[in-house]
Amino acid sequence: MTETSPALHGTFTVPFTLAATPGRVFAGFSDEPLRRRWFRMPGPSATARHRLDFRTGGTEEAGSVFPGTEGPEELEYRSRFLDIAPDRRIVYGYEARVNGVTRWTSQVILEFAPETGGTLLTWTEQYAFLVLTGDGSQDVAHLKGATRLRLNGLASVVEDRPAPGRPLSRPRR
Repeated sequence: MTETSPALHGTFTVPFTLAATPGRVFAGFSDEPLRRRWFRMPGPSATARHRLDFRTGGTEEAGSVFPGTEGPEELEYRSRFLDIAPDRRIVYGYEARVNGVTRWTSQVILEFAPETGGTLLTWTEQYAFLVLTGDGSQDVAHLKGATRLRLNGLASVVEDRPAPGRPLSRPRR
């Protein structure tokens, strides 16, 4: 990791269709027991911690200890909700820390739109990596991949059971 590199800025959008109503998808973010079922930090569950105060101005904190290849890594996630429009939009900013060092910060805009048979969730993230691994390309790929994994986790707890052979959810192209 290089702390002297210039910050790496960027934006990505992931449109994701879920077979659930906008209210149910929104509850996946706002209802703490439901959120805990899909939003986790990597690492053993015995080290996990999570707290959610879901309201405009409220915060969310999560953390764990990940057994990395070069020793344990203390992972921390801290966010603040900037705007909440029930069943339509959530805007929040967050920081991701590893061993007490802020690796990146992001602003995320989640938009929920009803569509036939469910909800189109559009996840737009504007990030700034402050500490890079190499040239940062692996960091960006990791962030995008983790977002898709989280969306799959969200789908697993908010969607009605699909018909046999139908995937739980699908990314939009």
